[in-house]
Amino acid sequence: MLAAAALCWAGLVLARQVGPMLQRGLEIRDVAVEGMRQVTKQEVLDRLALKKGIAQYQVGLAYLAERVRSHPWIKEATVERLPLHGLRVTVVERKPAAIARIGSEHLLTDEDGIVLARLGAQDQTTLPLVLGVDGKLLAQSDLRMKQLLHSSIELAKWMAESLEGRIEIDVSHPVNLVASAKGVRFHFGSEALKEQWDRFMKVRAAFRMPGLDGRKHDGQDVDLRYDNRVIVREGG
Repeated sequence: MLAAAALCWAGLVLARQVGPMLQRGLEIRDVAVEGMRQVTKQEVLDRLALKKGIAQYQVGLAYLAERVRSHPWIKEATVERLPLHGLRVTVVERKPAAIARIGSEHLLTDEDGIVLARLGAQDQTTLPLVLGVDGKLLAQSDLRMKQLLHSSIELAKWMAESLEGRIEIDVSHPVNLVASAKGVRFHFGSEALKEQWDRFMKVRAAFRMPGLDGRKHDGQDVDLRYDNRVIVREGG
């Protein structure tokens, strides 16, 4: 018993001496951040919120990565330990994909419908414009609203490959998405948007269609909501 007690006492003494040495030996002194364009290193450090003097073995890498992903511009993040005093954070940033206009305010979003920044009255005309967005649902990260934005942005990408000018998409009525370009309105059903657009492109290849000659055509409609049909209505 005396030997066991002496051994325990010696272990405690050793732990008290070795512990601080181990702490100092593995203390995090440098954090490298890779993949930044919009986000700054300080913003990443603020998300990590590392305590002064904390050691590598005292932090959970998955937990730190989750904290970094809480930044609206960061889509993915990984955190690694580097010998002996460092961490490496690698981020994948979200990319601006559209402007959602709610009232008089413009919101910069990525392709998944994540709001990256509030621009106020400022617009970015190089990006497609999405109208009719429910601001409350978007603020609540409503899944259907995000899916609707994602589908609309994908549609805008397909259209921009063949049409000139800015693409505007009105999502106020999901069963009748209305996309506009050069004054021509395209009506889409809520599903199979790519299939509807491909049908139009096949007809375009065979016939001259309005709005595709680089000029502005006001009041013209192309209706793609009906199976196997492309309906063109001439406006005034």
